[in-house]
Formats: sequence, C-alpha cells, structure tokens
Amino acid sequence: MAVVCALLGINCMNAVDTNVLVYSLDMDEPAKQAKAKALLTGLVGAQPPTILPWQVAGELLRWLRQWERTGRVSGADVEKHFRDFLAVFRLTLPDPQVFTRYFDLYARFSLSHWDAMLLAACKEAGVTTLYSEDLDPGTDYDGLAVVNPFA
Repeated sequence: MAVVCALLGINCMNAVDTNVLVYSLDMDEPAKQAKAKALLTGLVGAQPPTILPWQVAGELLRWLRQWERTGRVSGADVEKHFRDFLAVFRLTLPDPQVFTRYFDLYARFSLSHWDAMLLAACKEAGVTTLYSEDLDPGTDYDGLAVVNPFA
C-alpha cells in the first residue's frame, strides 16, 4: 500500500479507534482482545504508518480512568498503558479546519457527533484506513476506508 500511495503522490496512513485499543487491554473479552493485539502488533512499525488521533487518545484515557475507578487497573497502570500506546503510535492534533470537514461529514453521512469528529480528524491527518467496530465498513468516507477488525 505504501508503494501505491507513493506512486500516486498521496498520503496514506492508518488509525485505530478507541475500541481497538480498549479491547487490546480487556481480559473480559478474550476473543476481541486477541484480535486487537494481533492487529496492533502488525501495525507497529509497519508501512503505511499508524497514527493516534487526539480524540482517540482522550477517549482511551477516559476508559482507563473508568477502569481505575472500578478497581480493574491501578493509577500506575493507567499511565503505563497510555504511555505504551503513545510510544508506538504518533499522536496527531487536528487543525481548526477540522470543523469544516466535521460539518460536511456529519451532514452527508448522518454520523454521530463523535464519529464525525474522528473521521474528520483522520481525513485531516491523511488517514486512508481506520480500524473500528463502530462505523460502517462498507461506506467510503471520501477515500477513508473503515475496517472492522472483529468481523
């Protein structure tokens, strides 16, 4: 894929949604945990590169803090898991124009607020493949393909 992108002169990247990161840590969902871990292992250091959108990082931190409140992980575990993901996937921050793309995607695809925000941030970053179980994998979101790794 990286070669095709280079030949076409386009930016290609991958991104993972929060659900993939959460399942990779969730021992209560062993089948999904195994699939998420295998996917993430394959994406680390691969081409095209995989990014961590700011929104996904924030949502992951919320999940980890929720687990901390219920005793599933310690505060130290929250920080360790979060830093582990930051160490292997480059964190990307959206520019203000992400909101123009957000309004367009939200209206055209009848998306939820957060799904439209994530897709807009991915499009702004040059992501061509988003791994998520929360979006329709059959829809072409303006050149952004969604792949459900748990299907």
